[in-house]
Amino acid sequence: MDKFEEYLIKTREQLLNEFSFLSFDEFNRRFEMEKWSIAQVCHHLFITETLFAKAIVFGLDQKKPTDTEHIPIQFVSDRSNKIQAPKISEPSSEPFQVLQIIQLLNDSRNKLMYVLSKIDDKSVLRAIAVKHPVFGNLPLDQWVELLHLHEQRHIEQIKDLKALC
Repeated sequence: MDKFEEYLIKTREQLLNEFSFLSFDEFNRRFEMEKWSIAQVCHHLFITETLFAKAIVFGLDQKKPTDTEHIPIQFVSDRSNKIQAPKISEPSSEPFQVLQIIQLLNDSRNKLMYVLSKIDDKSVLRAIAVKHPVFGNLPLDQWVELLHLHEQRHIEQIKDLKALC
């Protein structure tokens, strides 16, 4: 297991600890109409992880060599940098059950880990890039790294939303 897979596991444990024991109302409460509920943040994370797994598979199939150095993606961790979620990753406005979201997140993580487990030589992830909606051509290993940074960003958002309850 590489360090990014370890980060993914630790970050997911943190995420689940933040919302697993919330009531339905706490989970789905929106404090402002243009802001997401905790449930929507989690649904967005499910959608994003699903899309990232598909992007990695696409990249491995296309084998488009990266023409770029690694991009500084760590700024995602700084929540003062506002990033508009691409339309494709916006969550549903419907309410969710906590267990429903946990199952969705488990499903998306299992799919991602399956994709990663099928790669014999992980160095190929550094050599292939796929276009990311925010970062442009992004090497596949950075897609994996970005996933846990993105999830950490939203864990902090969830903590802020819980403080409002």
